[in-house]
Amino acid sequence: MKYLQHILLCVLVGLLAGFTETRRSYAFEPMISQIVVFGSNFCPRGWMEAKGQLLDINQNQALFSLLGTTYGGDGRTNFALPNLQTSQTKSGAPVACIAVTGLFPSRN
Repeated sequence: MKYLQHILLCVLVGLLAGFTETRRSYAFEPMISQIVVFGSNFCPRGWMEAKGQLLDINQNQALFSLLGTTYGGDGRTNFALPNLQTSQTKSGAPVACIAVTGLFPSRN
């Protein structure tokens, strides 16, 4: 029981530390093209499900500059996201999402 209380306290402290005073939002800002598995059946705002779909280069230039045509697409008008679906993700949670907005990763 004491172990569970310690875990809950750590989670609470982590959540409180993640809030900023001015914006009242999470301080976490993902890197563009970062992949995270979310324990839900949808991706949050600024993320897209990584299921191999084609995206327009003009609308996603930063993401295209990182991924290129590694996962498909013609490289002139479109490119593809990686397909990270499994038999479990096709039926619901969890879902693999890729960040389409956020910080551009430094090359240094």
